[in-house]
Amino acid sequence: MLAAMVVSAGTPAFAQETEQAETETTTTSQTTQTLDKVEVTGSRIKRTEIEGPAPVVVLTADDIEKEGFSTVYEALNTLSQFTGSVQNELTQSGFTPNAQFINLRSLGPGYTLILINGKRMADYPVPYNSQSNAVSLSSIPAAAVERIEVLTGGASAIYGSDAVAGVINIITKSNYEGDTIRLRGGITSRGGGDTLLFQWTGGRTSDNWSLTYGFEYLDREEILASQRDFMDSYYDNPDFKDDPNYATAVSGVYLYQNGPGYVWQGQDGSISTSVDNLLYSCAATSPDFEPYNSSASVSNDTPNRCGYFGYPATQSIQNAFNKKSGYLSGAYDFDNGMQAYGQFLVTNSSNKGYSSTQFWQTPGWVYDPTLGYVQAQRIFTPEEVGGPQATTYDETAYNLVGGLRGTMFSDRFDWDASVSYSKFDFESQRPRFLANKINDYFMGDLLGYAGSYPAYNVDVDRLFSPLTPETYQSLITTVKSTGESENMSGAFTLSGDLFDLPAGPLGAALVLEAAHQEYTLDPDPRTMVDYEGEDSIYNLTSTNGGGERDRYALGLEFSIPIFNSLKASLAGRFDQYDDVTNVDGAFTWSAGLEWRPFDKLLLRGSYATSFRAPDMHYVYAGNSGFYTSIRDQYLCRVDGIDPQSSDCSGSDYVYQVFGTRKGSTELEEEEGTSFTAGLVFDVTDNMSVTVDYYKIKLEGAVSDISTDFLFRNEANCLLGTDTAGNPVDSNSAACEYYTSLVSRDYSDLGDGKVDEYLSVPYNQSMQRTEGIDANWKYRMDTDRIGAFRFEIGYTHVLKLEEQEFPGSDIVNTRDHLQYFNFRSRANMRVNWEIDDWSTTVYGTRFGSLPNWAETGRIAPYFLWNLELQKKITNNATLGFAVTNIFDKLHPADDTYNSYPYFWRAYSPVGRQIYADFRYSF
Repeated sequence: MLAAMVVSAGTPAFAQETEQAETETTTTSQTTQTLDKVEVTGSRIKRTEIEGPAPVVVLTADDIEKEGFSTVYEALNTLSQFTGSVQNELTQSGFTPNAQFINLRSLGPGYTLILINGKRMADYPVPYNSQSNAVSLSSIPAAAVERIEVLTGGASAIYGSDAVAGVINIITKSNYEGDTIRLRGGITSRGGGDTLLFQWTGGRTSDNWSLTYGFEYLDREEILASQRDFMDSYYDNPDFKDDPNYATAVSGVYLYQNGPGYVWQGQDGSISTSVDNLLYSCAATSPDFEPYNSSASVSNDTPNRCGYFGYPATQSIQNAFNKKSGYLSGAYDFDNGMQAYGQFLVTNSSNKGYSSTQFWQTPGWVYDPTLGYVQAQRIFTPEEVGGPQATTYDETAYNLVGGLRGTMFSDRFDWDASVSYSKFDFESQRPRFLANKINDYFMGDLLGYAGSYPAYNVDVDRLFSPLTPETYQSLITTVKSTGESENMSGAFTLSGDLFDLPAGPLGAALVLEAAHQEYTLDPDPRTMVDYEGEDSIYNLTSTNGGGERDRYALGLEFSIPIFNSLKASLAGRFDQYDDVTNVDGAFTWSAGLEWRPFDKLLLRGSYATSFRAPDMHYVYAGNSGFYTSIRDQYLCRVDGIDPQSSDCSGSDYVYQVFGTRKGSTELEEEEGTSFTAGLVFDVTDNMSVTVDYYKIKLEGAVSDISTDFLFRNEANCLLGTDTAGNPVDSNSAACEYYTSLVSRDYSDLGDGKVDEYLSVPYNQSMQRTEGIDANWKYRMDTDRIGAFRFEIGYTHVLKLEEQEFPGSDIVNTRDHLQYFNFRSRANMRVNWEIDDWSTTVYGTRFGSLPNWAETGRIAPYFLWNLELQKKITNNATLGFAVTNIFDKLHPADDTYNSYPYFWRAYSPVGRQIYADFRYSF
């Protein structure tokens, strides 16, 4: 490449040919313009054509505003290519309820590389689902965004690790002249969620310098489940709709005595199983508690449990946000043609999330000298603890880039040398019970042991009595956890035309990179599994970890004109990793073709290999614990119950278990391939159609075994058959692996329930997906009624499959009724502009999902937004927007009997109404 530069630099014919070509261009037509070459996501080589061999979706700042959204995450989440769902604010029991992740192609959040101006960002310090690392979009202010380019295919040969499903490149504003202030305020029609957004974007330019700056303030009120009457109570369970005496399992208060079963305290202090005692103790514990029927009592319509049906009401379905962001970008041109540039972006947020109130229960069976072997549980109501209890999240993200760029060899080659630094700081604080204090409150001092079970005098009076907020405060502490992640890199890029071929210049790019990545996750030490202090935290364990890795990369890319109408691209990259894993180096390559048989038609295709280094937390996670709810499929099948039926949902089968996990240094890189083929057809000057087929395959994906998968296979192995009656080899290697991860208590008191299981990361066998992306755009300009813009985007997933182990069955994830992935998504936009008016209607369609009973599928789901703007002066614009115009909620599923009674991808927020004012000066 260097030799070609030297040879071609000394060849005068190039300058002559260029001069002649430019002369011919200017004399052929007065309307012909010389287009500047720009760098498009997916290539380091600048080009005049926006469309290349791989499809790229572009979302502009104007699109985000006109579609009715306030944040980058909201806008990106409506693109049709994002067919997978993620844990979000609705899942407050998750590990990252304050992060905003994207799931492109249903492969998972970490399989899409997210960049700012082509530079990597630091990961969110808290791992998604306590397992994997990914970038959160919560730190990107919309005020700084010029456009977002989404490459929907593998691109490791250009960008390295993580670019498996695609690349999201966020391009920030630059060369801005003047100032613009925007004020946006909104409410929800169902209550809560009031929003205030303030943006100030400005800049100054001169002959040899430019400065762009921006500031954004976003204040958003929380929305609690209590503000949505369709999800504020366990009575919203659809199984109650036709049968108010439906047998269910609701947490509340109970005392379970070995032998008699559930016993209650009467007004006279007696302990018995009588209904009178139940009614008295249930009312005495809290006015919010209610007696109800379990499956054991529904036949005679006699209550035998006491539950708190409003338990979900205090959790937030939308967090409270208070974010402040600043952005600064500048460039200075030296006299020698070199330019210095830099960008700085910082976001600080203080957010709040609310979970359901806490509960207490005995540590399994305990021995009481008077009552014998017992178990007890107690849920606390908001009145007892002083209202909803918030977890606060203080987060600060920095992104800093500085560099020099210029040209060489008679301006034929562009070079760029840069350094970048990205950091994300995290701190959370949440109120939790101190284990010794809450246990002492209900059980007193440890008396000793009865066999292997601890002995206490259980305080039945306190168990069946209200708690005061003052007492609650004396039993709790604040759990503080911190984390930080960093990404530092240096890069040098050289690109330009090497020499002329008969069909045009041979373009090339060279990239050199060196990077350092590290993270530290420090939870409150009192929440660690091996903590032995007297002030340990009750019913809360955390994951810790920390580590670092270095990476070096060399990449080459070529744009090869074969004929005037046919162009090829070829790229290769080698990444060398220096860390404790089995990943040493990875070579990836890509090839693409662009054929333009005539001006208005582009036929294109690309093939790329990709790889992903194991997530840092999969490698460096310390020994940590967690609690999770499982469905014990083995016990259900032993009792003759279908594990997928509603009968397998009582407390005997669905219960909380303790799990442990830690990272593994034995992990290897994940390897993938990506293939795309499609066309771009400009049907007329005002109409274009884009259709692309994609196919992505990933081998060796790192994951923890899902609990549903583990306990389904453990049951098959223990019983020797699957649910369909097919034989299963209990002595196979797979069965030995599944059963070794699960520990069961087969004592008389344990009843064979799971008391612990081990979760370890491993390299899965295979995942693959394929589908079609389509887009149609039409522009109609009229003299009398203005200009119209129409656009429809559509993605249809043709295949989504996974294989856990080599030789195991390939699961059809796309159509499997246990997997909640959208098989299709679409978005539609109509814009009308006339004089000083502009109106946009934006629609989103979510395809069908399985119903919760796994017997069929529920209907697709549509949402519509409306945005209206009026330019009232040359400098001022008023706007009005409504998201979810028709206040549409999740599609009906009468079988969804698990809270919140709809899938988490659907938003319960409802209609939002905004007023908008913009002023430029």
